[in-house]
Amino acid sequence: MPRYFDVHPLGNFSEATLKKLQTEPKDEFGVTHVNLIYSKEKDKFFCLLDAPNKEAVEKHHHKAGIKCDWVMEVKSTSG
Repeated sequence: MPRYFDVHPLGNFSEATLKKLQTEPKDEFGVTHVNLIYSKEKDKFFCLLDAPNKEAVEKHHHKAGIKCDWVMEVKSTSG
């Protein structure tokens, strides 16, 4: 499955909410969270996701009312 990295504003997401998202099962778009990285100081939230394609990542965020600044497919040297 391809892997994607995106960034968007953190907004009102709490650490508890991010931890809950981390354990969510695959959604209807085929997206699962691999890792969620954030900075309250910079109001940024980075998602590392497994998804079938970029459009699925965009639909996943759109459903949550989030507009990504950018989304890109990435490769990883770990698992």
